Amino acid sequence: MKFNRMITLVAAGCIGSSTFAISDDTPVSPAEAEKIKAALEAFGCTADKMEKESEDSALPYEVDDAECKGGKYNIKLDKDFKVIIMLRD
Repeated sequence: MKFNRMITLVAAGCIGSSTFAISDDTPVSPAEAEKIKAALEAFGCTADKMEKESEDSALPYEVDDAECKGGKYNIKLDKDFKVIIMLRD
């Protein structure tokens, strides 16, 4: 019984590790960062970590843990740097 449970945990860990390795998020360019910062300022937010996502072309920009007046948010922007999704972190 313990052996089966251990195999399940090891398998889950491998799946989680491989999922992490598949992520293709890349840092944004300085020009993209300036446009993202301007969009966030309109909402009273600031952020340090900005990424460009390869898996979702409709919403290619993501900001994790943006500091906003109402708390921390994860924010997604479209290709025109318009804020489309703000989820409270």
